[in-house]
Amino acid sequence: MISLDTITIDRVIEMAWEDRTTFEAIEYQFGLKEQEVIRLMRDQMKLKSFKLWRERVQGRKTKHEKLRSFEKGRFKCTRQRSISNNGISKR
Repeated sequence: MISLDTITIDRVIEMAWEDRTTFEAIEYQFGLKEQEVIRLMRDQMKLKSFKLWRERVQGRKTKHEKLRSFEKGRFKCTRQRSISNNGISKR
């Protein structure tokens, strides 16, 4: 397994918990395959937290690019405010 610093480990864990971040995106950014992410999560988390995470992501279509039914790209709610020049614009 690749040696990672604590900031990178924290970011990988955060991305692994996100529903719409695929394992392929994690592999592209950090070079960790799905099994390596699972191993990292097992090593870094409490047992109960790891079990909750595994139950949550196992079979989840949004965690695998090939299983996604929606178009590629970031989901954005129509009610979400647009962000421009580091400020949130008003409606």
